[in-house]
Amino acid sequence: MTSLSWLRALDANDVAAINDLLAAAERADGNGVSEDVRLTLRPGAANGGAGHLVAWEGSSVVGFAAVGGDAAERQAEVVVHPDHRRAGVGTALVRELSRATDRPSHLNIWAHGDSPAAAALAGRTGFERARVLLQLRRPLLPTAAPGAGHQPPASGDDLPEPVLPAGVTLRTFEVGRDEAAWLAVNTAAFADHPEQGRWTSDDLRAREAEPWFDPAGFFLAERDGDLVGFHWTKVHPDDPTPAPGDQPPGAGQGSAGPIGEVYVVGVAPGAAGTGLGRLLTVAGLRHLRGRGLGTVMLFVDEDNVPAVRLYTGLGFHRYITDVSYRRATPGRGPA
Repeated sequence: MTSLSWLRALDANDVAAINDLLAAAERADGNGVSEDVRLTLRPGAANGGAGHLVAWEGSSVVGFAAVGGDAAERQAEVVVHPDHRRAGVGTALVRELSRATDRPSHLNIWAHGDSPAAAALAGRTGFERARVLLQLRRPLLPTAAPGAGHQPPASGDDLPEPVLPAGVTLRTFEVGRDEAAWLAVNTAAFADHPEQGRWTSDDLRAREAEPWFDPAGFFLAERDGDLVGFHWTKVHPDDPTPAPGDQPPGAGQGSAGPIGEVYVVGVAPGAAGTGLGRLLTVAGLRHLRGRGLGTVMLFVDEDNVPAVRLYTGLGFHRYITDVSYRRATPGRGPA
């Protein structure tokens, strides 16, 4: 029989059991939970949102949900073990999330991969499709001949050296110096974004402490000493969502080798519309290519038409779609 429990902080056994569940789901689905959720899966760390919800069959973890964001706009992710699907576990988790969330009408639940099963679960529990997040990708390197190694193209470069506007300079991020200025521009640039615009110094420090953090790939554009834009790149040691056939049989997530990411590009409102975003994007792509990475990925909201146009104009194409489902009837729990 399935039982549910809320865990406000996790011990080492909890983290191991949840990670085992996530690994099984990733092998089956080809995608996993977000970085925000991963950062909470540490022994002794309390979730900054409402907490972690775990579904148990005896002593085995068969389902998991994490809730983040603030009380006005909760963001949740739900995962069910592949061996325990179509048995009511997902429905039980979603209904408990709706019951326990401070304002259930402001509860958003993410489905990674836009699967029919997730859409059906959303419909059964009173949620409707509300937001679509695209993962876009593009190649960075031409296909190399055997033994040729990865070399940037000598001619026909589709990522030419960017020419910055007059008075604008480009440098890399300095830990201990640039945090406050970056947070201010990030907040202004993403004032209407439900996650990125709410970052705090704790969120930034948490990522600075991650093994992947590299200030050499974190570019800042300044005008007269003021920060006006940035491009923060990331390198995944293993592709988090490899395409079918890119991983050996039975392999887990990330077995297709490293991949770069346009982690976040932002431009201060006063510098918007000047082409600075495109220039910063190209600067970061050239950096990732220079590291020998063959492919780059990014996430962008489908309804952010200017950003989608920018990225598709730079050769990005749709790869995976994630969907956020929101309570359809404000103030009422699921039927």
